[in-house]
Amino acid sequence: MSAPHLWHTPSWWYDGSPPPLWARMLTHAYGMAVAVRRGLYRRGWLRRRHPGVPVVVVGNLVAGGSGKTPLVVALVERLRAEGWRPGVASRGHGRSEAQVARWVTADLPAALSGDEPRLIARATGVPVRVDRDRAAAAVALAEAGCDIVICDDGLQHYRLARDVEIEVQDVRRRYGNGRLLPAGPLREPLERAADCDLRVLNLGALMPGQPLPPMAGREWPMWLMTGEAQPLLPGRARPLSAFAGQRVHAVAGIGEPERFFDLLRGHGLAVVPHVFPDHHAYTPGDFDFSSRLPVLMTAKDAVKCEAFAAPDWYQVPVRACLPDAFWEALLARLPHWSTQA
Repeated sequence: MSAPHLWHTPSWWYDGSPPPLWARMLTHAYGMAVAVRRGLYRRGWLRRRHPGVPVVVVGNLVAGGSGKTPLVVALVERLRAEGWRPGVASRGHGRSEAQVARWVTADLPAALSGDEPRLIARATGVPVRVDRDRAAAAVALAEAGCDIVICDDGLQHYRLARDVEIEVQDVRRRYGNGRLLPAGPLREPLERAADCDLRVLNLGALMPGQPLPPMAGREWPMWLMTGEAQPLLPGRARPLSAFAGQRVHAVAGIGEPERFFDLLRGHGLAVVPHVFPDHHAYTPGDFDFSSRLPVLMTAKDAVKCEAFAAPDWYQVPVRACLPDAFWEALLARLPHWSTQA
């Protein structure tokens, strides 16, 4: 069950204030629907589908962004280095013609592919399939020669049978007030987290020398390494240090825009923030700012702005890093799917 799209995160999810009565009442109905649906799959009354190759699902329990896309890219790169032929299945949130299943290429417009699938296709070059039915997408990937499928944001898509579940969590927000939607940010009850094989905590961008916080149990840290600012039009990349001390327009249409703004501030930039809804379909009018300054945005935003970009617009790519022990734990869960077989 997909979480309803919200333009703004309700303040009561994370600030400790009580949810309004209407939200608490709707939560009961939502919780019953979630329990019934999950029960139908557990009892076999709704059928799951497995593509015949291992499936790794990356998702989260809370509504909104948590850093799944950088992790998916990192998974693709590591599994490919280990000899696998990975493919990525996604719903393609925010795309038009959502009922049409598509193969995503690096040059397919984001309006047709969704922003995250296009970003993944560009970053990895592996087959990417978007389909509202992620199980059908996984089967198509297996038939196309992929020997492992990574499902982007599919924790609640029970129709797709899976072998490994990875829960991604923002370390600052965690589970918020611990309530189900809409009184809280949870898509499913907290006990659902115990079913996941691995939990990745997104720490965001770490500054040089900043230590990793202690982890517990099956939790693994993920931190983001920032690359050079890449121009949306042909031109030279610039290190973020080149913008230090300057005012810049910072554009973010992601689940947690403040994380991007903090990243830029950490490199000494004076940020003029511009927040847009997650998966926002940008138009040139969105950039009619009152002052002419360099524009820096996330890579996810950039794939939707290239057609009308200006010379002083840049994307800031990030790369997910995880400890070796995480990769060992993941690969240990795939022993019977050896690529040497």
